[in-house]
Amino acid sequence: MTTVYDFSASDIEGKEVSLDHYRGKVLLIVNVASQCGFTPQYAGLEALYRSYRDRGLEVLGFPCDQFGHQEPGSNETIRNFCKLNYDVTFPMFAKIDVNGESAHPLYRWLKNAKPGVLGTEAIKWNFTKFLVDRSGEPVARYAPTDKPESIKPDIEAALG
Repeated sequence: MTTVYDFSASDIEGKEVSLDHYRGKVLLIVNVASQCGFTPQYAGLEALYRSYRDRGLEVLGFPCDQFGHQEPGSNETIRNFCKLNYDVTFPMFAKIDVNGESAHPLYRWLKNAKPGVLGTEAIKWNFTKFLVDRSGEPVARYAPTDKPESIKPDIEAALG
């Protein structure tokens, strides 16, 4: 059986990271963008991370430029933007595709495990969020309009 721990991805510095590194943690996996109407959610994601990281939450940000060309910069530009504007300290990964033939395998798996409205697998926009439990199984999918603070009860339940 496949779990999140079977995947790896390049971090924002270009280093390959096995998601097994996060074994036993609760993960909030989010496709992010710097020039999106939802970009202020970085602040909420960082607040969740700071509130719950000591209890085992990891927020994993995956920049994506597939929606309205809202993440046009390089990985270095993205990293600097996140640090300067939102003091992001949670792990950020290299820019990926979340839809289509070149979609990252992690996102293919997440979308299949937790389809969206009416069973559609496609990610509709930036800041779609997936909550993964401590055993590496996706337990919920949240729309871009779901603010990070609104999913606190589910995070607390997953943390135990």
